[in-house]
Amino acid sequence: MTQNYGFLIDQSKCIGCHACSTACKSENQVPLGVYRTWVKYVETGSYPDVRRRFQVTRCNHCANPPCVRICPVTAMYQRDDGIVEFDPSICIGCKSCMQACPYDSIYLDPETNTAAKCHFCAHRLDVGLEPACVVVCPEHAILAGDLNDPASEISRKLSTAQATVRKPEQGTAPKLFYINGNDWALHPTASPAHDSFLWADKVTEQNTSLYELPVLQAMPSSRSLAAENTGDARRRRSLTSHSGAPIRTPREQGRPLYGPIQIGGRVAEHMVQTAYNAQHKINWHWELPAYLVTKNIAGGLYMLLSLGVMFDLFAFDSASFLAAGFTAMVFMLVTVILLIKDLSQPKRFLNILLRPQWKSWVARGAFILVGFTAVAGLWWLAEGAAQAGILPIETVSVLRPFAAWLTFPLALFAVIYTAFLLGQAEGRDMWQSNLLPFQLFTQSMMVASGTFIFINLFVPYSESLSDLLFRLFPASIALNLLLTLAGKFNSFASEVALLGYREMTHGRFRHHYWWGGIALAHLLPLAMTLFFPTSMPLAALCAAVGLFFYEYAFVMAPQYIPNS
Repeated sequence: MTQNYGFLIDQSKCIGCHACSTACKSENQVPLGVYRTWVKYVETGSYPDVRRRFQVTRCNHCANPPCVRICPVTAMYQRDDGIVEFDPSICIGCKSCMQACPYDSIYLDPETNTAAKCHFCAHRLDVGLEPACVVVCPEHAILAGDLNDPASEISRKLSTAQATVRKPEQGTAPKLFYINGNDWALHPTASPAHDSFLWADKVTEQNTSLYELPVLQAMPSSRSLAAENTGDARRRRSLTSHSGAPIRTPREQGRPLYGPIQIGGRVAEHMVQTAYNAQHKINWHWELPAYLVTKNIAGGLYMLLSLGVMFDLFAFDSASFLAAGFTAMVFMLVTVILLIKDLSQPKRFLNILLRPQWKSWVARGAFILVGFTAVAGLWWLAEGAAQAGILPIETVSVLRPFAAWLTFPLALFAVIYTAFLLGQAEGRDMWQSNLLPFQLFTQSMMVASGTFIFINLFVPYSESLSDLLFRLFPASIALNLLLTLAGKFNSFASEVALLGYREMTHGRFRHHYWWGGIALAHLLPLAMTLFFPTSMPLAALCAAVGLFFYEYAFVMAPQYIPNS
């Protein structure tokens, strides 16, 4: 019978001693600042009736692990016995597995710059020993064993106990079970998560995020009421209804009206708060938003060139083709540089081509980009050779339609494959939107037509191409704006997706979204195109810069929503 290993943690026995986490660090030589096993503290109640609850947190060794599916080089893999293992010797440090994990269980090792996590102490298990955390637990609160063996202690315990798991709705089939698991601890968005995460200070209005709203809504003291009534008496008398009752002064909604309760001259404690948790860093930064823009420009330029040849949308001109094609290749080079720069192990980037894991859209995307660059580059070289007299113009004219029909799907997939990659990032539900492929396509049309218009400052175009661009640029902006705003009315898969969207539109990234993504990328270019047609090159530049701000908010916001 095949073995199937899992963990069972009895939270009613856990005393929060950290023996498991320290034993894990010692056994596996885990560096400071990162954790494979950690104990989360959640405090409930208000003084003097406060209770601290503990939760041992680690990799869930899922039966359906999304981290394995997204890994482009099989560095993260699942053993026959169900243990999710990793191989640091081949990891390229793309950090995709960290985005795919809905439990924040994977970290980037600061010494090896590769992904790492709990591996069930597989080296001990293979020689007949139990994991280090199980051995050192003084309360026997942690059980590890074969779930397929009915005689194992973990199976016997699970057959009688009421156990639960974290985030069962994700469909990962986690094999880390909790007895008496507390909802406040199991669901990371249920209690305030502080920026520091380590014996964090009380949340205040200044550092409160959208998912960290105060729990208490206190009543005012008689002294504060008297002061307010005295100061506002004249104004309140003017704001009365027909019955003579005062009309409530409009105030910001969703916040306590008079601040927290004062007990004995000091602020009351939260009813629920996370007091201790492991710090999990933001994994993807400005490189990914920048690569989305540069990739959209490169792919969009060749999509327009291909469509023009395929359907005779405009008169083909070698000079404009060579200028636009060269610009696209430059942006593809920048895209590749950004992708390699974002790797924590950039010297291993060839692993993605030499040992690909074909279920991963990271690996698929790499081959799509290579195929697109190769085909588009050969087409550009052929057209250049014809202009230089190296190849017969007639031969290139015959091959041109075939090149266009071959380049267009590759350019299209180069633009939209990121939507499927982000769809595999199951730890960030906001990225998993059905509208995303269409958004990426319209974004590419927007910035590519704008880049075409900008190139027109240096290279003359045919009248048919100019007319097409002057219609396509504002049309694609308007369509992408509608798709972007449609996200507000989209149904969200989970509260994590909703909180990520609120963080983007009304939280710490609201200025990037509204002033950059909406105003600079869409509204301003539309206004300039409609009222100042001669300023279209400047409008194109605004659209590209504004799109980067939008992508930055879109990429960063979900990463600030806690998963543990």
